[in-house]
Amino acid sequence: MIAPFSIARLPRIEFGVGAMSKLPSLIAQYGQRVLLVTGRHSFPNSPHWPNLLAALQAADIYWEQVRVSDEPSPELVDKAVQQFHGAAIAVVVGIGGGSALDAAKAIAGLLPSGASVLDYLEGVGPEKPYHGPATPFIAVPTTAGAGSEATKNAVLSRRSPDGFKKSFRHDRLVAEYAILDPDLLATCPPLQIAANAMDALTQLLESYVSIKASPFTDALAESGLRAVREGLFAWYAGGESAAAGRAQMAYAAWLSGVCLAQAGLGSVHGLASPLGAFFPIPHGVVCGTLVSAATRVNLHALMARDPGNPAGRKYAQASVILNRRHFSSIEESHAALLVLLDEWTEQLALPRLNAYGIQASDFAHIVAHSRGGSMKTNPLPLNDAEITEILRRRL
Repeated sequence: MIAPFSIARLPRIEFGVGAMSKLPSLIAQYGQRVLLVTGRHSFPNSPHWPNLLAALQAADIYWEQVRVSDEPSPELVDKAVQQFHGAAIAVVVGIGGGSALDAAKAIAGLLPSGASVLDYLEGVGPEKPYHGPATPFIAVPTTAGAGSEATKNAVLSRRSPDGFKKSFRHDRLVAEYAILDPDLLATCPPLQIAANAMDALTQLLESYVSIKASPFTDALAESGLRAVREGLFAWYAGGESAAAGRAQMAYAAWLSGVCLAQAGLGSVHGLASPLGAFFPIPHGVVCGTLVSAATRVNLHALMARDPGNPAGRKYAQASVILNRRHFSSIEESHAALLVLLDEWTEQLALPRLNAYGIQASDFAHIVAHSRGGSMKTNPLPLNDAEITEILRRRL
């Protein structure tokens, strides 16, 4: 029997090299005034930026811009909403990494009303029910990792010792279109490639073993894991295979966003929330540096407390996919998965937690704030000692 499951709304997709050229005509469907939300430097300094502006000008489309320099804060979103509320913006376009897309998503959701995002942010303020309307939103990722182009949540952070990293979440925030053009990934530097790609891998693996996984998300996650296998190091190494690697990773990142939106995540993302709120550590780095340790702790807990859990079989299948070979037993497959994840973490030179000022004395505070939504869909509940062990292994 197939257990009941639900599939939430998804954007319409334009995938492929050159897909960016379709953006002006998509914007024109909604009107003649667009708000472009970008990163601070990467896309505006690329050759794609003047080409886009020229195409907008040729179509008589008027544009405004908001730049996002870090993981977006509620204050950045509120400032943009106050500035452009009442400016007759017909469509918001987010172009960049997950930070730019999350900021654009939240701004689009609040432009019509002019309300503060703090009214709706989960776990912060009054948590009023959101009813919309939202300004139409188009997502154009220029990295391959976050999967924000596929989700209904905008993740916002206030970084401080007592900060937070929380979501503004609603079906009305889902992008109308997602443009996935692998050429937009060509300028990513190696550390960004490593962190983003491992973020996508983590999202695929965690959603695959999530307690809310379904046959639908399983099929997508397996396809995404194959794409990571084929694309990650081809893109990271550069050379003549880089273009094919970028296409594989753009596809994998998109699937990771679809899967997390439908099935949830796990312990790595449970820890990513407090780590990103309390310390200046990028989200992709958190995922990339913790995924091997978290998989090891999860597998140990599964074998000790719930050996019949279907996540054990799925971890074994993930190992088969990533290692390109079959194994004589589930235990051998698990061991090979851990070896591979350890090797990839080292090959991609992902920083350890202490590079961002994190110390063992911080663990209790981090663990105490790690039990949000993502931890609730981990294959089984982890105790404080197990969560601490994940951190300890990557200090």
